[in-house]
Amino acid sequence: YEQAVFYHIYPLGLLGAEKTNTLTETAHRLTELESWIPHISDLNGSAIYIGPLFESCTHGYDTKDFRLVDRRLGSNEDFARFVRLCHENGIRVVVDGVFNHTGREFFAFQDIREKREASPYKDWYRGVNFGWGSPLGDPFGYEAWQGHFELPCLNLWNPEVRQYLFDSIQFWVDNFNIDGIRLGCANVLDFGIMKELREKTSAMKPDFWLMGEVIHGEYNRWVNPEMLHSVTNYELHKALYSGHNDHNYFEIAHNVRRLEAVGRSLYTFVDNHDEDRIASKLNNLANLFPVYQLLFTLPGIPSVYYGSEWGIEGVKGQGMDADLPLRPKLNLKEMCAKEKDLRYCQTSVGPHRDDMLFDVSGIDIRKYGSQGQQRTAALSLKLAEIRLVEEEIHDTPVLLLDDVLSELDGSRQNYLLQSIHSIQTLITCTGLDEFVENHFEANSVFQVVEGSVFHKETGGI
Repeated sequence: YEQAVFYHIYPLGLLGAEKTNTLTETAHRLTELESWIPHISDLNGSAIYIGPLFESCTHGYDTKDFRLVDRRLGSNEDFARFVRLCHENGIRVVVDGVFNHTGREFFAFQDIREKREASPYKDWYRGVNFGWGSPLGDPFGYEAWQGHFELPCLNLWNPEVRQYLFDSIQFWVDNFNIDGIRLGCANVLDFGIMKELREKTSAMKPDFWLMGEVIHGEYNRWVNPEMLHSVTNYELHKALYSGHNDHNYFEIAHNVRRLEAVGRSLYTFVDNHDEDRIASKLNNLANLFPVYQLLFTLPGIPSVYYGSEWGIEGVKGQGMDADLPLRPKLNLKEMCAKEKDLRYCQTSVGPHRDDMLFDVSGIDIRKYGSQGQQRTAALSLKLAEIRLVEEEIHDTPVLLLDDVLSELDGSRQNYLLQSIHSIQTLITCTGLDEFVENHFEANSVFQVVEGSVFHKETGGI
């Protein structure tokens, strides 16, 4: 997965599902999602993270049934077909696994409501206390995720609960053939539980992938051979937009160095279903290009949130529907028909293939901003043309710079010389005219050795 490029889908939003699940029949919206598979393939996406997916009452994280696809999306058979089509196109599928809590409609919670102390599930939730009632009118108290009583916390120290969840994952593997799980709220899960989860899922499927939602903390506490393969890199997410808004690449560099030990394994992104769209966070839209360029070239497993390949905007609101602007319904044909410009820049997310990082055909950067902004955009477009050469020098990947540097304006700027995700190194040099002409001729070949770039002929950096 360290060579994967993810496409992140929030299906209830993308497919325009009802806010509240009051359906009595199944809506087969997942069939609409099948048309997105060629689009994701065209973007060189090799994995999909999709979720929440299973039966719930509202936003998807108040799970009602772990073994039934949300009827607002489709049937179990619909999702099994979607996964099969993804696999046929070389795309792996990772689903949301929200095991910290359920919704109040979950069968075990409902049984406690009905039978109280006599319920065999009274120990399935944390802090169950029949001496008081919940704010939502339940005849007992319980621990809730961040005080949201519609999300009661499961007692994951209960062996019966853990076994139920492991059996549910086995159900997903057997019936859907999923390839991995993104663990919601992984930062509050017990480490022992995650170690057991790693052991169980590896036995189900040897290459099964576990990624956790972790916002703060030392990521290597979760990412290690005994626990998770990856966690969300929220630190880099923040550094990428604020580093450009504040003209402070030192913040980005500090983040990369600090996380050097685990950086390649971290799930990197610039927006998602909980965060404002990157096009809304950037002060200057011309910086969309360098932001995505860094996303695809810095250490990590890059992910594109659906719709952001067109640079759509979205800002979190207030109240119960705060996240709705981040999770819009989109029509693929309508989005693909939009004019290509800096606001709707179609990113090609496969930097470790022999493709351009950005499809910039038809873009006229002279329409946007000041001369300084135009130069920034032009520099990004040129650097996006650096390609990976499918040849080896002493078993080391090399770069072919084509005529990119020879076409760059002779301005006193820093040139990003290496733009290849798989090599995981960021190299810069001062770009004086004479320096470029004397040291970087067209079609020059560079060898990457332990983080440094050496000219093939001269050996010089």
